[in-house]
Amino acid sequence: MLSSSMRISEHFNLGRTQPTLDFVDVDIQGDLPVFIDPRALRLLPTPWGQQCVSLIQRFFRVVLAAISENRNDDAQTLLRSLREPNETHLGLSRGRARGRALGWESARDVWEALSKSQAVRSGLLEDLEDTILMVEGIAADIVSDIATNIIRGPLIEYTQAACNTYGIPLTAGVDSGPLWNADHNEWHSGYVNLPVAQGNKLLLVPKAIVRRRMDYDADEYYRNYLLEYLQEAELSASTQLVQLLKNGTRRVTKKAVEGKYGRGKGMIVRETLNHPDVLDQYRADKRRLIQPPLDHDELAEQENSQPPDWAALLRAVQEVPRGRDDADRFHAAVEQLLAALFYPSLVNPQSEFPIHHGRKRIDITFTNVATHGFFHWIAQHYPAAHIFVECKNYTGDPANPELDQLSSRFSPSRGKVGLLVTRNFDDKELFITRCRDTSNDDRGFVIPLDDDDLAILVAERQNPKFQFANSLLKQRFDRLIM
Repeated sequence: MLSSSMRISEHFNLGRTQPTLDFVDVDIQGDLPVFIDPRALRLLPTPWGQQCVSLIQRFFRVVLAAISENRNDDAQTLLRSLREPNETHLGLSRGRARGRALGWESARDVWEALSKSQAVRSGLLEDLEDTILMVEGIAADIVSDIATNIIRGPLIEYTQAACNTYGIPLTAGVDSGPLWNADHNEWHSGYVNLPVAQGNKLLLVPKAIVRRRMDYDADEYYRNYLLEYLQEAELSASTQLVQLLKNGTRRVTKKAVEGKYGRGKGMIVRETLNHPDVLDQYRADKRRLIQPPLDHDELAEQENSQPPDWAALLRAVQEVPRGRDDADRFHAAVEQLLAALFYPSLVNPQSEFPIHHGRKRIDITFTNVATHGFFHWIAQHYPAAHIFVECKNYTGDPANPELDQLSSRFSPSRGKVGLLVTRNFDDKELFITRCRDTSNDDRGFVIPLDDDDLAILVAERQNPKFQFANSLLKQRFDRLIM
């Protein structure tokens, strides 16, 4: 019988809950029913995200090439290293994690699922997620596990960085598991530093790349794209499937189309080969309609945990004594509040982020992955791949040197938008004017915020009728450019 569940944050006494953590705070004994979506990796405008996408694409293409060229031994050798990624604690297992999704008995079974698919032989497949649509036996959970295996190397790097950020101890000499080397198209392994809980290694997963369901869905593609296309084709050709209603309307039902053409992935492949424009449209629609990361409420529902305690997070900032002696405490409290406040628009908070070969540091750096709201809007109009934050626990107003310090961290590639967070302004209007001068001089956009402003942002976040156009950040930013 399993003992009571325990999350990573509880096991390592982090003093944090899921809303202030960048990784998925999983139960160290069971699995959380969410998946790593390869498409979600493309939302990350970072070298880490690009590395993951490249690894998956390279592995998939190498495997497909081996199958298409009848190099069966090569294909099976590549697939043989796909293992059950129990160390992430993600997937559909019940009780203790056991990686049920990638549960085929051998690499030959994986190979057969791909090699028997006409979609593979025809060259119809482009990306790993296409297999969800067109390969028998492959669904979202299996694609997630395959992707996890391929990006295990970057996940180890992320885990090590997150452990350093949150104070999670690392154990030396842990078996890495299979690591995909895209330069040599081969697997290797080694010994690395990883966190260990109850004798089992852990891989931390950014919550920005997990989803409750994959973006690609075979039933959605079948019913909403293929069947609707075939309905229109039958109607245009005035076939026997056309029904004439009493009011003179002509129609073709999906049931009738299904009766003629069948269903299942075999039908999907056959008709997609006959009508490739349908798949092109599906892919184009998916590129436009980006599925955002799970928000706080969705994660809380999946994990059976609590949503953010906004009052406690704000109070933790406001109760820090003012002055340089408590600067680190203020910095830490602001990071936790903003990490929760701006998620899922901003992810991967990094403290004391080095730039200029370590000669300068930024208090907090966020990666902007926003799909709506202020940070999405600003990324559409200004360099804002990252959002920078400087924390000033001053008893008086920041001045030009503090403003110049933040603006000197900007660049067209990193981003030119930042927040200067301080305790209060004796003359806020004067400082906003200085920020506007910085903007007019083309030295970037600095949005000043104090304790009162943070309270307004928290209230906005909790207001179900909140409108982006009326947000404090938008109003404050407009004053920099008008």
